[in-house]
Amino acid sequence: MASFGSWSTGFCDCFSDCSSCCLTFWCPCISFGRVAEIVDRGTTSCCVHGLLYCLLGGVTHFGSLYACIYRTKLRRTYGIEGSQTCDCIASCCCVQISICQGHRELEARGFDVSAGWDRNVQMCTRGAMQMQAPTVEIGMTRY
Repeated sequence: MASFGSWSTGFCDCFSDCSSCCLTFWCPCISFGRVAEIVDRGTTSCCVHGLLYCLLGGVTHFGSLYACIYRTKLRRTYGIEGSQTCDCIASCCCVQISICQGHRELEARGFDVSAGWDRNVQMCTRGAMQMQAPTVEIGMTRY
């Protein structure tokens, strides 16, 4: 049986990170797009996710269901306790707070959410390269 952890911040801890809180309140499509791109590991861009969220939310009011799908993906990816029902309730009742919590969760796990998936991978790879010992050529040489 898999062990589950909890969210790094509470659901209503929006003001612990004012920048993500303000971004999510005023431009939820951008914040959602950034979170979804990282959860999807860069298979779809932030712009596509943000546009879909905006279209679904503005035209059909299904943006919160789209956000629910990605909240569930994020929770399952990182082994966070909860259920799909709770994810849907959180996303349908308080979609911006739900998106903001996902944003904070990814940052707590070391992601620079504003950088996107590819940039995070580059930064991680670059850090790993700096931690490696230098290569030494092996062979016979004459002095």
